[in-house]
Amino acid sequence: MKIAVLVKQVPDSTEITVDKNTGTLVRDGVPSIINPDDLAGLEAALALKDKDDSVEITVISMGPPQAKGMLQETIARGADHAVLLTDRRLGGADTCATSRTLAAALDKIGYDLIIAGRQAIDGDTAQVGPQTAERLNIPQVTYVDEIIELTPEYAVVRKALEDEEQILKVKLPAVLTTLSGMNKPRYMNCMDIVDSFNNPVQIMTYDDLVDILPQNEIGLAGSPTKVHRTFTKDVSAATETFDLPAQETAELIAKTLKDKQLITK
Repeated sequence: MKIAVLVKQVPDSTEITVDKNTGTLVRDGVPSIINPDDLAGLEAALALKDKDDSVEITVISMGPPQAKGMLQETIARGADHAVLLTDRRLGGADTCATSRTLAAALDKIGYDLIIAGRQAIDGDTAQVGPQTAERLNIPQVTYVDEIIELTPEYAVVRKALEDEEQILKVKLPAVLTTLSGMNKPRYMNCMDIVDSFNNPVQIMTYDDLVDILPQNEIGLAGSPTKVHRTFTKDVSAATETFDLPAQETAELIAKTLKDKQLITK
């Protein structure tokens, strides 16, 4: 069985700031990490491989050349192959253009199951996985927090909702989007790190997809979403700070919300 895992390299959100003059994210000097939901998806695939040696895992990412190091790490964690979609012509893509490009690459690579993180911490749209499924015309299950059973014909998964869980059976091929809390990703070990350098990351560019993907559907040209401004909420001088016990804090919050007519009880 061929499992494709979609991952994204993202800036560590705990250290990122916004440039007040330009309204853009300041990425210089900010460390990059594997998106947590995607890392959970990779671990889920690796757990399936632990149970079945016939499982073959290919990790796919679309991003700048420096994402190659992140993909090399996924091989060191246990993935069989890694593919980096990188090309200046793919730059500036929103979720629409990104999912279109990933779907084209997946058609080239082949898959029985696609696992993607629920959402990326830098965009928080939760759109790429579902959009990729739609472009491939295959079923999808989002918010998966456990893969209970996997056969060549179907997968049984647990889907987490706000106030309940569902057990769903989905016909393969399909897309599953995973939650970061579903598992604890394994660490790399020294031998796997050494072995990973004998298994280099495969590079794909737009030239590999040009026969199935028009250039006006990729990158900035293929992106209908336009972000005009990004900003942070500054703390005003009128802000009050309280240091109270939990019960008094709750009462103060409730009173303030009532005073502003945001709640009635």
